[in-house]
Amino acid sequence: MANQSVISAKSISNSLDKEAYTHFLETRVKNREYEDIQNYLEQARENIGALHVYTLEVDNPIKSKVMIASLPEEFKDEDIAIGVPCTVPAKQVRRAYEGRTFITDILNDPVYGEYMTVGVPIKDENGTVIGALSIDVSAESIHAISDKVIKSSIFNLIYSGAFVIILAIAFILIQKWYRKEMKREVVDTEDTYRTEFQSLIASVRSLRHDFSNHVQVAHGLLKLGESAKALEYLTSLSKEVHSIESMELDVTHPGLSVLLETKRLSAQNYNIDITLDISPDSFDTIKTTDLIKLLSNVIDNAIEATIELPEQDRRMNITCKTEEGNYMFAVKNSGPMISLVDQENIFRSGYSTKKKEKGKDRGQGLFIVKDLVRRYNGEIFVDSNEIETSIIVLIPAE
Repeated sequence: MANQSVISAKSISNSLDKEAYTHFLETRVKNREYEDIQNYLEQARENIGALHVYTLEVDNPIKSKVMIASLPEEFKDEDIAIGVPCTVPAKQVRRAYEGRTFITDILNDPVYGEYMTVGVPIKDENGTVIGALSIDVSAESIHAISDKVIKSSIFNLIYSGAFVIILAIAFILIQKWYRKEMKREVVDTEDTYRTEFQSLIASVRSLRHDFSNHVQVAHGLLKLGESAKALEYLTSLSKEVHSIESMELDVTHPGLSVLLETKRLSAQNYNIDITLDISPDSFDTIKTTDLIKLLSNVIDNAIEATIELPEQDRRMNITCKTEEGNYMFAVKNSGPMISLVDQENIFRSGYSTKKKEKGKDRGQGLFIVKDLVRRYNGEIFVDSNEIETSIIVLIPAE
């Protein structure tokens, strides 16, 4: 507002009749020049909507004097004497005295009210400063413009405030979601490894039990003097142990290696003839916990189905490799045939083809497998006949 008023004051000062004003300063009486200049200032005041427009004499750096003034209608009857002292503060008077522009703060005059004053130098044809042209801007006009600006900006303020609030809420919600997901991942990881660890402990206990039985049999044969039969028994046992030790896995993925060793040991405890076809792939597109949950559930189901057969008919094959841009996980086992109806429903939560057992939550394993496959944009296939059942999972390797 002040800058705009300075521009207006410069325009009025530049258009002022300098010759007439110089002649007025010589006479200092309300003559024809005085009236012409006053009319000019009046017209300028109305055009710009100012409170007062007037000229100042600045012959010292402390006090200024009003020379010719244009006042609003309510002060028309006042006879403003030539050379009456002006209320412009000394700081601004000094600037005018030095021939510079000036701007005051809002002044409180007991007669003319609240206003802001701006001033620019008046120079004659030779560039000599012969006074100052001042404009008083009503504080009401300034406040009105301020209110208008605030009102026009309030929408942006509300919009920006709402955006910041929404952003903060979104950040808090995302943070809470992230913490919840991290906690869930930790719990899932702990559950998965706890389950596999318990399975490993069970297998070790079974081996310990079998070892005790073997020792007792060998000890009994030797006590009976049946050394030949004891040797034959121990030879057979040695071949079995050797066959277990000879099954070495070339597995790059450490989590998968532990899982397969655990499941192989569990299958052998049930006298299942198990074969493994594992390629040295890293399978790094799949998180370790997801890979273990996927395979452990499928393998456990296959073991449970296989042990329903006589020992001589128990067979399993586990395949983990990369084929045509997909990770292929296949588990094949001998066992009861899965009907077409069961094949359509076994991936539903809570659906199971096995008998219900107290303390066991049935029908969740393959549901978890199906959900994991879906999350990785993969496919799952089931093929079952009277001889063999296969579950094949394909997951994009990239």
